[in-house]
Amino acid sequence: MWSFNRRSFCLGALVALPACGFTPVYGPEGGGTALQGQVLVDAPNSRDAYLLTRALETQLGQANPGRYGLSYSISVGTQSIGISKSNETTRYNLLGNATFALRNLETRAVVTSGRVTNFVGYSASGSTVSTRASEVEARERLMTILADQIIARLFVAAPS
Repeated sequence: MWSFNRRSFCLGALVALPACGFTPVYGPEGGGTALQGQVLVDAPNSRDAYLLTRALETQLGQANPGRYGLSYSISVGTQSIGISKSNETTRYNLLGNATFALRNLETRAVVTSGRVTNFVGYSASGSTVSTRASEVEARERLMTILADQIIARLFVAAPS
């Protein structure tokens, strides 16, 4: 009787990874090291933009001056998803979209661009103060998620 052996599978996968072109992000030739401290993120003009910029700079580092410039645009919408029997909204989703473009500051050429989307939810069943606090925290989570998605895209497209 044949049984699945995880050790053999893992060793086989480790042997196959270099053949597929896999490079660790923070390895010597990875996208993470190529962009670390090299991306100048556009200045924020709103609280959401500040939260996104903070999350991006936490992972990429602050560049002054940088080799690359990152511009972005954010839109956030609200969707009611939970309604009580008395027709009061008890839960909301925040739907976030961010478009971005990474450009080389010397040549002004766009290295990569794209759009990321995600959502988070928060409860509105408590007091006005707790609902507002939940919304503020949800916006912060949403901007962190969008920043993580942008960074993942940047690492994949990063020049060596």
